[in-house]
Amino acid sequence: MCQHQPHCPTAEAMDRDAARAVAAFPEQGWSLLCNGVILFEDTGELLPDGSSIAPHRGPARHAVLAA
Repeated sequence: MCQHQPHCPTAEAMDRDAARAVAAFPEQGWSLLCNGVILFEDTGELLPDGSSIAPHRGPARHAVLAA
């Protein structure tokens, strides 16, 4: 569980990529987030359950939904 205050978004949340990076490997193009998500530099994501999210560019999906 996330120990940050405020807590990071869960891996299931729309804003999951806003979680804090706990390990970064910019030379390899990826970071491990606090919620277990691996975030790639092309904005693709690998979720803790093994599913993937295709790269998404442009406005954040949660910002578009709120508009």
